[in-house]
Amino acid sequence: MTNDAAETESWGFSTKAIHVGQDPEVTTGAVTVPVFQTSTFAQEAVGKHSGYEYARTGNPTRTALQTALAALEGAAFGVSFASGLAAEDAILRMLEPGDHVVMGNDAYGGTFRLISKVFGKAGITWSAHDLTDIASFEAGWPEKTKMVWVETPTNPLLTVVDIAAVAAVVSKHPEAHLVVDNTFATPYQQQPLSHGADIVVHSTTKYIGGHSDVVGGFVATNDADVHDHLTFIQNSVGAVPGPWDCYLTLRGVKTLGVRMDRHNDNAERVVELLSSHPKVTSVLWPGLASHPGHDAAMRQMTGFGGMVSFLCGSRDSALRVAEATELFTLAESLGAVESLIEHPGAMTHLSAAGSPLEVPEDLIRLSIGIEDASDLLADLTQALEQA
Repeated sequence: MTNDAAETESWGFSTKAIHVGQDPEVTTGAVTVPVFQTSTFAQEAVGKHSGYEYARTGNPTRTALQTALAALEGAAFGVSFASGLAAEDAILRMLEPGDHVVMGNDAYGGTFRLISKVFGKAGITWSAHDLTDIASFEAGWPEKTKMVWVETPTNPLLTVVDIAAVAAVVSKHPEAHLVVDNTFATPYQQQPLSHGADIVVHSTTKYIGGHSDVVGGFVATNDADVHDHLTFIQNSVGAVPGPWDCYLTLRGVKTLGVRMDRHNDNAERVVELLSSHPKVTSVLWPGLASHPGHDAAMRQMTGFGGMVSFLCGSRDSALRVAEATELFTLAESLGAVESLIEHPGAMTHLSAAGSPLEVPEDLIRLSIGIEDASDLLADLTQALEQA
């Protein structure tokens, strides 16, 4: 059976996640896409092959993953990489010395490090802006800007950026591309291309993989020139995911919808607890009506996600809480079935210390898993007693 493109377009999200690019294998009828664990492929004659010649250039397991994820993002093209930062690196290689990148003032520390400390040495300049202030952003458009880098919701302050509003500004500058990091929302809860983004990037390590057992990255676009650039970099630089990584990520893709529903529901319960707790000074989650980006989230998201951040008054209090949980694991990363807790200022965002992207010292970030909500609430309650 081969799925017709017109038919698959009408399918719902989870149907696409399970079936697009994942037809039963032709030779054996295997229902699950096989792990094509090979480095090279036999050729019928010189220059005549099945579409695969060398595994860095292409692998059938990777093709299945790229096809599935592109469909979920509503994209014509999808390209997979060995990590989220490898995917970001491939996008940023579109720039030339002297070009400028605008990023939000609440960007992931790894993204900031890559742009400022790696590409900065190559002559790329950058600036951090409050991308929720559209008027100021448009009026202060930096000269030679070729890329605007948006996270929404952001990591770790969960700021929501109005993608369509930013896209309207970027569209006035045809030489610039709008990139949206969709890792936190996932394509299940947000599809940036439909709101005017040119490029969407993911760390598939997070919600898409969903089980803390694989590292990967992905880029989606409808722009054929961007796709050509990405596939050239993918092959030329070689930061590709192995077939086993692709297989594990595909396995995660199949349950993305049901997992995100549970992440979202559990996060709502956690937010209720934190919002009424005397030792919590502020809760950051787009689902709160008091959140500054709540209206934008309502327009462009179908759920508010499983990431919750909160402030607890002092750095010492935050460290005590982070180290006191028993069910929440103290660890970096996010988006998997188990719940995680971290102190961004000392962990994932340490590289942003002293920069415009420095995070509050009393900030705690939670990645809410899919455990029983009552157990998560009990664990947070006892940990907050240590604050």
